[in-house]
Amino acid sequence: MKIKKLLAIASAYTMILTAFTACAKDETSGENSSDISDSPQVSAIDKGTMHGYTASELISQMKTGWNLGNSLDSLGGGETAWGNPATTQQMIDMIRDGGFDIIRIPVTWGHHMGGAPDYTVDADFMDRVNEVVDYAVADGMYVILEIHHEPDSWLIPDSEHMSEVEPQFTALWQQISERFKDYGDKLVFESMNEPRVKGKPHEWTGGNDDERNCVNRLNKVFVDTVRASGGNNSERVLLIATHAQAVTESALSGLELIDDKYVGVALHAYIPYSFCYHSGESYETFEWDGRENSSVDYVFDLIDEYITSKGVPVMITEYGAEFKLVDDKYNTGEVAKWITYFLGKAGEQNIPCVIWDNNERTAELIPFGLYNRDEYTWYAEDVLEAIMKVYEE
Repeated sequence: MKIKKLLAIASAYTMILTAFTACAKDETSGENSSDISDSPQVSAIDKGTMHGYTASELISQMKTGWNLGNSLDSLGGGETAWGNPATTQQMIDMIRDGGFDIIRIPVTWGHHMGGAPDYTVDADFMDRVNEVVDYAVADGMYVILEIHHEPDSWLIPDSEHMSEVEPQFTALWQQISERFKDYGDKLVFESMNEPRVKGKPHEWTGGNDDERNCVNRLNKVFVDTVRASGGNNSERVLLIATHAQAVTESALSGLELIDDKYVGVALHAYIPYSFCYHSGESYETFEWDGRENSSVDYVFDLIDEYITSKGVPVMITEYGAEFKLVDDKYNTGEVAKWITYFLGKAGEQNIPCVIWDNNERTAELIPFGLYNRDEYTWYAEDVLEAIMKVYEE
């Protein structure tokens, strides 16, 4: 049966079930429908259990993931500030029903934190993050929770700023760890998103010695802080980052691996740049015809040389290719070809990959939209099919 038909059936079933639940609530509690949220809410969920899985064991059970981009990570104005609707349970249900078993929840915390020395996260915002995590946990998904656009403001990994960065970074992870310490092992923490010093010539190519050392220091603070919080966090799988989460020789060779069997590495790969971004440069490509396979091969060779060959597991927590207009039509078929090759190479090293989705389909706004969160439909079913076909047994 075609994916579109399956999703339509799943969507209809979800809406019927939601309506039935709301009616039952009215009849049993005397509440009228105006008191019930338009978005189905999760209550009393099973937070899961810990099985003692190492990072390698847990990550080997994962398949493929999706990013809730440009929502809780929006800068200023809250979850809907960048034009996306508020996240709902139905939305996450459809991501699961589409075949994804991992959801990464990017969160930008800095705009919701108080000042020194406590750096307290706003209670309402923490509750909302918790609510969205629970949507995915209730669906049985693996969840990656992280800190996202902090390098755009306060998280500056260099020696000049570390005396201010480290206390806030520590306080943030103390609060996240405390809130989620009772969750099972399907909840994974990721230390940082693309930590770098903005505007430097080497911002995306691996940084310099000082910046890489500061990223390593923050990775260690992250692991120590989470472990010290107790509960299930003593064995929770954690992901540390390279400088800018780049897959370059300097970034990978400069990463200090941590001697903890519950720690893996999170990387990002929009490779090759010429195909994955609409740069407007003469070298930009719009078709995936095999001529640039070697650039993907090179990235996975580097990952093997510096990380996976040492027995440390890797997740690519962001990958994707911008949808480009060619003769007034998006090149989704070419993106599907690229994804087939990219995920095939990742699979050779058992690396789960989490596609970036910002729900954008406007050429001027970096269109990485795969799932339409406004309409509860898929923008590019051929791309979704290509992802899932890679994992068919």
